Amino acid sequence: MSAATSISRAWPAPATGPLTDPELAALYGRPDRPHLRVNFVTSVDGAVTLAGYSAGLSGEPDKRVFGLLRMLCDGLVVAAGTLRHEGYRAVRLSADRRAWRRKHGLAEYPTLVVVSGSLDLDPAQACFADAPVRPLVLTRDGVEPPPGLTEVADLVRCGPERVDLAAGLAELRRRGLAQLLCEGGPHLFGALTAADLVDELCLTVAPLLAGAGAGRITAGDGGPPHPLPLRHVLVADDGVLMLRYARVPVGSPSGGPA
Repeated sequence: MSAATSISRAWPAPATGPLTDPELAALYGRPDRPHLRVNFVTSVDGAVTLAGYSAGLSGEPDKRVFGLLRMLCDGLVVAAGTLRHEGYRAVRLSADRRAWRRKHGLAEYPTLVVVSGSLDLDPAQACFADAPVRPLVLTRDGVEPPPGLTEVADLVRCGPERVDLAAGLAELRRRGLAQLLCEGGPHLFGALTAADLVDELCLTVAPLLAGAGAGRITAGDGGPPHPLPLRHVLVADDGVLMLRYARVPVGSPSGGPA
């Protein structure tokens, strides 16, 4: 582990030294019930992007946890706009992380789940064309897919006029995707929050001021507030904070690969 990616626990019960990947995986874990985890990175003044992209806020500590969260999930949920804008590629995991998943009875790769009410998707995008597992697309009734999309992805229709997220998540869980990781974007996170479907938020805070102009991690119509207790605070030696808020107090004791 390089010094640039050293991560320690600050709260509760501060750790005496850097955390290994198995220790980090155990801190996040896989709850023993259906669970929707959302992962975002933000600046200290609340920006969700730099120069229009989230990658500008994400450093090595965030990427390290990001990779572990992908290893732990059954399904990776992302909005179509984020998929296009961020240039999503096929979901890949290292050999040791695939071995960890096999050991714990999981498929080698999580399933990519795209949320799109319009089906404005490019079947040639690498996340579809090169996917190791056939992706799913949550969409609404009556929308025609572009040519070639149904050759590389399965459509899950859930809602007559808009995507019914609660129905969509229920169908994913019926298909065995109980542990879901949502990577955005802000409008999808906002809709999930308004529907009270979020069980956990993993929030990385980059130690910089982005200034005015960038959006927040949630967008769209508001709703009532929902309590989400703080469960742990991790800190990297470059000042990056990784906060975990969750309804479920603890994760699984099973660690990941070193």
